[in-house]
Amino acid sequence: MSQATLYKRVLLKLSGEALMGELDYGIDPAMIKRVAEEVKAVADMGVEVALVIGAGNIFRGEGLAQAGMDRTAGDNMGMLATVMNSLAMQDALEKTGASCRVMSALQMPKVCEEYNHRNALAHLQQGRVVVFAAGTGNPYFTTDTAGCLRAIEISADCILKATKVDGVYDADPMKNPDAKRYQTLSYNEVLAQNLRVMDAAAIVLCRENSMPLRVFNLNQPGALPATMTDAAIGTTVVPGDA
Repeated sequence: MSQATLYKRVLLKLSGEALMGELDYGIDPAMIKRVAEEVKAVADMGVEVALVIGAGNIFRGEGLAQAGMDRTAGDNMGMLATVMNSLAMQDALEKTGASCRVMSALQMPKVCEEYNHRNALAHLQQGRVVVFAAGTGNPYFTTDTAGCLRAIEISADCILKATKVDGVYDADPMKNPDAKRYQTLSYNEVLAQNLRVMDAAAIVLCRENSMPLRVFNLNQPGALPATMTDAAIGTTVVPGDA
């Protein structure tokens, strides 16, 4: 690890919506190219990088479940959609010159590798970016929870959650111009104030396993590599008292 970086290994959690860019649906080629370039920049700094990507730009199982579809069927479809996003990210990363592997919680050997903890660590240690696809492989768990689980399994130093705002606020900054941004807060405060940084299961998983989280604005060009050296960017959520 370079002495200039704050972390040796990180897991970047992206929503599927983050890949839409200026589009209403699907993947914006310009957006995924920029994200891939920033991930490559982080890897070039000597930081090992893993990713988990949601599927809201393609399919959201929970939404269809609310409309009457069987929840298990909907979630299984959502997990397959995350594989599509992961393959798209792999292609974008490889176009930057990065080495990348997609590892799926669901077996699909003709498309990508099956997730295996030891193999994932070996890929990271060899300088490859690893994209974890298909969530946890089980319905009823969000990709936020999957991201926290994988981060803990690979002993990441931090989860980086990419959002549309530059941290965690005490109110919606899009609606309230007086909303206050937190520099640091604890998982207990997130739960007590219902700040909706991630779903409650993911928050508790991180808290119980002492996994820190940083929330930053992906829409700010250069923000991702900047978080490797500047602790003031975004909001850091810590397991103990802030």
